[in-house]
Amino acid sequence: MVITSQPPVKAAPYEQGQDLSSPNRNLTPLGSSLDSNGELMVGGCTLSELARTYGTPLYVLDEATLRATCRAYREALAAHYPGRALALYASKANSSLAISALVASEGLGLDAVSAGELLTALQGGMPAERIVLHGNNKSKEELALAASHGVTVVADNWRDLELLAELAPELSQPVRLMLRFTPGIECHTHEYIRTGHLDSKFGFDPDQLETVLKHLQNCSWGRLSGLHAHIGSQIFELQPHSDLAGVMADALALARRLGHPVEDLNVGGGLGIRYVTSDDPPSIQAWVQTVAEAVVEACRARGLELPRLLCEPGRSLVATAGVTLYSIGSCKTIPGIRTYVSVDGGMSDNPRPITYQSTYTAVLAERPTAAASDNVTVAGKHCESGDVLLKDVALPKAKPGDVLAVFATGAYNASMSSNYNRIPRPAAVLVGDGVAELVQRREQPEELLRYDVLPARLSPIT
Repeated sequence: MVITSQPPVKAAPYEQGQDLSSPNRNLTPLGSSLDSNGELMVGGCTLSELARTYGTPLYVLDEATLRATCRAYREALAAHYPGRALALYASKANSSLAISALVASEGLGLDAVSAGELLTALQGGMPAERIVLHGNNKSKEELALAASHGVTVVADNWRDLELLAELAPELSQPVRLMLRFTPGIECHTHEYIRTGHLDSKFGFDPDQLETVLKHLQNCSWGRLSGLHAHIGSQIFELQPHSDLAGVMADALALARRLGHPVEDLNVGGGLGIRYVTSDDPPSIQAWVQTVAEAVVEACRARGLELPRLLCEPGRSLVATAGVTLYSIGSCKTIPGIRTYVSVDGGMSDNPRPITYQSTYTAVLAERPTAAASDNVTVAGKHCESGDVLLKDVALPKAKPGDVLAVFATGAYNASMSSNYNRIPRPAAVLVGDGVAELVQRREQPEELLRYDVLPARLSPIT
């Protein structure tokens, strides 16, 4: 399906102030503008037209923004790190064949955390040598799949090493390994997305590192090629990333001293993005510069040859590229308390507000520049009082049938979606240059029954 829209009109606020060098600092996709009727467009496609054609809820992904973030990381690494470097897309943020193909075409790698994400990446055209497999509880089948394709396995714990040793007789070549450890660095972010502090399910404890490295000296089935640490997600601070470099350089020195040919230093990701006007994340350029300079300084201070520098952007690579469209339905005003505006989606297509108390910015797609007259709470349609997408948000007077556009939904919305209340998952389209392409078809209610099994004794009598 191809959609073409009217030529865009250059108009505030969707084109003024866009930071082309750092899309993660924008509230709206780079390809945002207004058409001749004053309606909101993304990628040259009018959003209300997309809603009519594909239905709602609908995930819209702006190709220009996604490519811009890929290039921002690639160019910043080239500018600020004197050695080899590679950005790996953290595909847990949004995994699909289309995104895997697009990211691969921009020269990035990818990290996966399951067989599903790994197969999606491979079938999307991501070269196996640019993929790493994470996970704190990988199955033997997942490890075998990764090893058979030559994917780098991030060893997270002793169980990973035990299972790989069991697989050794079946392997045609040594497994390329990266070792993950917790660096003991905390950041000011939600406790559920802090992964670098010591009390974490991820990675070996720092005091186990030497023991693990010595153990791997005698494992002919594997070759340790890298070290990995990650400190959290949606982080606005730069200092913790700088501190991480010293911790990792010490680990690198230890690994090399014990005879491991460690080439890669993977500092994870975690850079935050702008969800509301008050958010002020660092730019991609500033984040990369901080990390790169800290790694260079730490390695030179220890007399270490520079490793290949890897990082794993997820949210900051894809979030701002995404917009979710909803159709407004019922409205309920409780005098003196609040007005509820309900939409045809909610926590099944975006569980972040109920899970993390996340906030967003939204407009009415047909009237994005209209003056806000009402303070409303946008509620989802699920049978949960906590199913609220936006609380106390200023909007123009809304009526049933209006299309609500919620920004910065490209990360952790589709990937964390569910069928709660047996509601089908939304469709997704990729937009650019006035063309919309379906990249995920909408689930149908009858498809939700495809894995149900009804025992014969419970079958209805006909």
